[in-house]
Amino acid sequence: MAATPAFPLYSPPRWLPGGQLQTVVPALLSRTGWPAAALRRQRWSTPDGDFIDVDWLAAPAAPDAPLLVLFHGLEGSSRSHYAQALLAACAAAGWQCAVPHFRGCSGEDNLAPRAYHSGDWAEIDWILQRFARQQPHTPLFAAGVSLGGNALLRWAQERGDDAGRWVQAMAAVSAPLDLAAGGQAISRGLSHALYTRLFLRTLKPKALRMIARHPGLADARRVRQARDLHAFDDAFTAPVHGFRDADDYWSRASSRPHLHRLRLPTLILNARNDPFQPAAVLPGAGSTSSWVRLEQPAHGGHAGFAQGGPPGTLQWLPQRLLHFFRHGV
Repeated sequence: MAATPAFPLYSPPRWLPGGQLQTVVPALLSRTGWPAAALRRQRWSTPDGDFIDVDWLAAPAAPDAPLLVLFHGLEGSSRSHYAQALLAACAAAGWQCAVPHFRGCSGEDNLAPRAYHSGDWAEIDWILQRFARQQPHTPLFAAGVSLGGNALLRWAQERGDDAGRWVQAMAAVSAPLDLAAGGQAISRGLSHALYTRLFLRTLKPKALRMIARHPGLADARRVRQARDLHAFDDAFTAPVHGFRDADDYWSRASSRPHLHRLRLPTLILNARNDPFQPAAVLPGAGSTSSWVRLEQPAHGGHAGFAQGGPPGTLQWLPQRLLHFFRHGV
């Protein structure tokens, strides 16, 4: 039997040059009139008295069809452009797909005095185990984009050999493997204007509402004054989630130092022109376990990978992930 050919590396269209455009334009494509995937929402109660909302693909699928669980990025949701593209691809392939929302990202503030972060592997552990126990005979795959990709990698690293009990294979797309390098990259120049300010526009109000519900949780004045992610994480994310400060959080939550601990088939996909992660800090083959497939195309931006003529489509990324999950290459 002939071996399954490798999936073609991403190549950008000529009309979409550079990492910034390859990041921003795909995010805007989802606002150009595409019909949103039909979803059904399920609310899960968490062990700490809170909740998360899971959006399931409503398209019909066989009961034993593979299930792909997608973990979204910072301030993302099932409406994010990459989520919508993957949901559509799963519907076309007859797969099940579900997007669990991190705390506070489904459109409603969560209840507990905690949010989410790039190393939130314990939350992912609880979520994946619930999926596996809810559908014990369903092949289960997991993907994470950006923050969700790093957190998913941290889960598999902490679980080690046990990760394969729950998930057959996984993929991390545009994950900020080195959080310090990523935080510095988007705190300067155009990236600060395009990305950091956009994130803080929603992160800060949510944090302030949580502090109002749980007085003493964090310093509201410092949260208001935060002008970049390091300052926000130092004022809110770190103290709320048990880290000493932002540097401690970024160090302990980064997945890059632990890639040798992965013990299940894993695709790690990072464009080398991603504005969120300098190419210089991307890992080489010698820093991972033999279970890992590194893919680092020269282009693609951050969670972008658009193709075709203007305005483009977002089919390359979901097809790449499904090919890996089906064939392992």
